[in-house]
Amino acid sequence: MRGRVRTAALFLLLVLPSPAAAQVRTEVPVHAANDDGGTDIGAAFRNSFKLLMIEHATRLLTQEKTRRELAGPFMEDYRRSVRIPTQWDDADPWFTNYIGHPIHGAAAGYLWLDADPQAPPELSLAGEYWWSRARATLWTVAYSAQFEFGPLSEASIGNVGMKPGTSGWVDHVVTPVGALALIVAEDALDRYFVKWVEERTGNRVWRASLRMLFNPGRSLANVASQRAPWDRQDRPIDWQH
Repeated sequence: MRGRVRTAALFLLLVLPSPAAAQVRTEVPVHAANDDGGTDIGAAFRNSFKLLMIEHATRLLTQEKTRRELAGPFMEDYRRSVRIPTQWDDADPWFTNYIGHPIHGAAAGYLWLDADPQAPPELSLAGEYWWSRARATLWTVAYSAQFEFGPLSEASIGNVGMKPGTSGWVDHVVTPVGALALIVAEDALDRYFVKWVEERTGNRVWRASLRMLFNPGRSLANVASQRAPWDRQDRPIDWQH
């Protein structure tokens, strides 16, 4: 069991940025693109995989029940864990379902937006803004499905769903819907509050703290992309008004 915990810790060390690297990357443009200027699907996959490893490593480090379920026949237990939900709720607490899942869904959505050079960085009424967030939501749907019952999922790593009552529709619905709402909310807070505060102070600690506090989904996406959690593609931490 200690070996499994060490493996989870190693996952975190591999995907989390060092302080020096994070500081350097804050000055690098975020958006990736193919040669034709389209969305870099490869970058979206790579960074989403890093996000997935962060989440599963955190589960292994903090949840004894997840570590306990690693024992036994992998494929047989996985097969028994994948099932169509027959109820709305699962066994998770309210905070996990209605706060945690939208945050991790929003992080996946921001990783798609990072790979889309056409995605507007700020909230607006323009059609391209809403289309870009709709595309990000579709990516969130795919990411959530993999997280719930894919090859590297709660079903395969921890056998969530094998026990009756531990699988519900709540995660499949709340994750993408909550992710879209949270992405729009974070974009609004960043543009109309965080940026407003930054125009009135050059204190880097205040700026970084507010960016992380009011944009948890974007901060998690930044970490998965090996950037500082407070990074913004349209303004460095020490920008001047």
